[in-house]
Amino acid sequence: MRQSRRCSRSGCAQPAAATLTYVYAESTAVVGPLATYSEPHSYDLCEFHAERLTVPRGWEVVRHEIDIDDVGPTGDDLLALADAVREAARPEPPRNPADDGSGIRRGHLRVLPDLP
Repeated sequence: MRQSRRCSRSGCAQPAAATLTYVYAESTAVVGPLATYSEPHSYDLCEFHAERLTVPRGWEVVRHEIDIDDVGPTGDDLLALADAVREAARPEPPRNPADDGSGIRRGHLRVLPDLP
């Protein structure tokens, strides 16, 4: 479930739909999809203010596509996450009886002692 954030513009109570970030070194304002987390040096904007943003003369505005209908993770995203959790929870396979124990196992890698 998404956290509801409001537009950063004074007097606007509309829900945020985009994130505005300034790149001062390049005199650029970047407007893109709503960031997952509210960052201290970025601004949440509603759809109205994101579309009508103006910048000072000499500055550039970079606009990334904003999907207002984005409702969060897709079924594919959730399946991939479930597969990753299942893989991480699998028990370690039994040791090979032919293993002489001369090395230390770390996951799928083995550290072998230096030979004299």
